[in-house]
Formats: sequence, structure tokens, C-alpha cells
Amino acid sequence: MAVTATAAAWAVTAMGLAASPAAAAPTTTTAQTPAPGDTCTAADLGTRHPYIKSTEVSPTITHFKGWYVTEGTTGTQTVTTTTQTTITVSVGVSGKIEGGFGTEALGKVAASLGFDVKVDYTSTSTESNAVTWNFNQPGYYGAYKGTKKVTGTYVSLNCNRVQQGDGRWALKWIEGPDGGNFTTYTTLEEGAVRCQDKVPAGSIMAKAQSLLDCGSAAAKAEHPAGAVAPTAKQARDRLVQRPALAGGTSAEQPKATGRGARTALDCQAEVYKIAVPGKPLSWGAPLLASDGVRLRPSSIFSAHLDNWRLCNVTERNGVIEASLWNWGNGGCATIAGQNAGTERAVLQTVTCAEDDLQRFYIYRDVPGSSKIGVQNKYTGSMMGHDRYADGEFIRQYSSGRQDGTGTYTLTGV
Repeated sequence: MAVTATAAAWAVTAMGLAASPAAAAPTTTTAQTPAPGDTCTAADLGTRHPYIKSTEVSPTITHFKGWYVTEGTTGTQTVTTTTQTTITVSVGVSGKIEGGFGTEALGKVAASLGFDVKVDYTSTSTESNAVTWNFNQPGYYGAYKGTKKVTGTYVSLNCNRVQQGDGRWALKWIEGPDGGNFTTYTTLEEGAVRCQDKVPAGSIMAKAQSLLDCGSAAAKAEHPAGAVAPTAKQARDRLVQRPALAGGTSAEQPKATGRGARTALDCQAEVYKIAVPGKPLSWGAPLLASDGVRLRPSSIFSAHLDNWRLCNVTERNGVIEASLWNWGNGGCATIAGQNAGTERAVLQTVTCAEDDLQRFYIYRDVPGSSKIGVQNKYTGSMMGHDRYADGEFIRQYSSGRQDGTGTYTLTGV
């Protein structure tokens, strides 16, 4: 690989890192959920929390069936409805609520709205679609199931150094570069409604009533008891409201490139170890492609597998974005595409490419300290390890490691 080195002096200035491991703050984690601008500690560099930016609540009908009741057929009946709209709980790129970050985000949504929402990975399509109702008057009914669909946006709160008005530096919770959308819903409501019923505006029942198409000939005609075929308007509404098939590939989601053509990188001249603060183990790249990055001791036999360069470096609002190129095997650190949404997925190295899975945000301690936190750009997860041990994998955690084991030192060698 051709590596274009930038000036070492520039690299040190841009990074603001020194070999000195001086700590800027005690290594205790924040006990409660932070807000933007709150103080954090060096131990929080490897963690993140969700911050809800916007929410929107809309009544949504998930199952529906037009049903005609004649004078002699009133009473309790079970109506098998048709799926109208499927709502799937999702947070971020993967959609899975597998780690702590997604659950925490949806918990914040519930707290801000004042009512319960689904906080696990589920879908309204799994709900039974039969509605049992006591039809005590004849007429044209809409038997329905519905819910309040809750959508919105969030950002990630990360700990990073911030220069204050007096020129001094402090660690604060800031809005990180990553964010995304969420979707969830409340408990399903079921019932039946007629065209002539007076219902609260903006309610789930009103939404069901609008699907009856009360001015149509189908609504006014005489029918035998039982199901009424959907009108043309109902059929159109159903097609519009039905979401894209789950599992489809979004054009907005980058694909993992795997081992494709090698990308030329503009790497800084400085070489670093990414180590556990105050301890000898550091990130060691694998020799075998199927293996992952592990904590390893550094020695003359490390063959530069413990040496990393920062490449294609950019900086925005004090947060560095870079590819992590390993000197020993010539690969770039990444989370495998098929594991992007998996909690505790192992960090690996592959042929360098233009791929957000190979890009990482680096959150820094105040100048004079080399402590950092590392976050994957595409997945949003923080890097960390389960325990301090030789051979332990470096993994991704959606919320980071709250015990401080996601904080590392980026030390020049």
C-alpha cells in the first residue's frame, strides 16, 4: 500500500495528543443520564447515550375489515380483519433493539411523551388480527385494531473535550456526529365504529372511521350480514400505508465492501498503540482474516500488529474521524457488514476501502492526556472489551462499556 505521510508536527498539533498519560478527570462514570453540556469524565470517553431530538405521534390502523350487521345478526361476533399497516419497532441503522442504546432511547421517548411505548424489537404483524365485538345495532361497521405510531429522531451524546471561554479545556457531553430515526408504537386498541358514530377527532377510532368511506355506494347499499368488500379508496389507502417489505435493502445504507480493491490512504506519519490505560495490553491486529482484533502484549515479536496509523483524517466540532490502518497486516479496522447490527460483534481488519464500516470517530480527553474513546461511524457503537485479559476480543457495544473499559490511550510510539 502506498502511504502518503503528512508532517509529524501537524499530526501532533491536530490530534492534540501527548505521550503523557496525565488524567484530566477521575475515572468514575456518570451515574445518571446526561444532557448536552453536562460534565463527563475520562472514563465516559468510551460510552454514549441517546438524546431525543423530535417525536411525532399519529393514530394508525393496523388491522381493518368493513362489516355489515343486519337486524337479525346483532350480538357478539368475531371478525377476521385484514392487515392494513405494519409497524415495526426500530432504532437506527440495524433496527434491532439488541443493545442498551436502543432500549434507553425508547425509554426516553416514553418519558418525554408520558405514556408507554414498545421498547423491544416487535411488530404489529405478530398481533392476532381477529376482533371480537358486541354489535348491538344494525349498520355498516369498521372492525379495527389500531395504535399510536411514534416516530422521531435522536442523536448520540458522547463525552469529548470542549474548549471553554477562558481558553481552558473540559470534558462535556456533546451531540456526536451520529444519529438516526426511531419507530415504535403503543398498546393496540381494538373496536368497531359506524359512519354515524360521533368520535373524538384525532383518535384511533376516528382514523378507523375514515377508512369506512362513508359516502360511498358500498356504505349505503343493503348487504347481507358479514364482510363487505373493500372500496377502491380503502384498497388505495391500504397500499399507500403498507410499508416496504422488511429486510429490503435501503439505497441509503452503505454496503460492506469486503475484500475488494485496495484504497489508497492518506495516512499520518505518527504511529500509535491503542492501549488499556496504565496497562501493557493494547489492540493487536490478527494475522488471519477470520480472526479479530484482540488485546495483546507488545514485544519485539509483535511484528507491528500493535501499531496503528490514522488515515484520511477529518475533524468536525472537535471530533476526529479516521480510518485505522494496521502496520503489521496492512488492513483497516472494521465491523463486518453482516454483523453491523449485532451487539458485541468483533472488530476485524480487512482490505482498506471506501466504507463507513471502516471509519471511526475518536473522542479525546483534554490536552496533556492521551485517553480516547472510539466509535464506529456506520453502526454508532463504541469499541470496548469484556474483560482485561490477553487474547480478549475488541468488540462493539451500542452504549459502550459503562465500567470504563471502553476508554483507551492513543500513545505515539
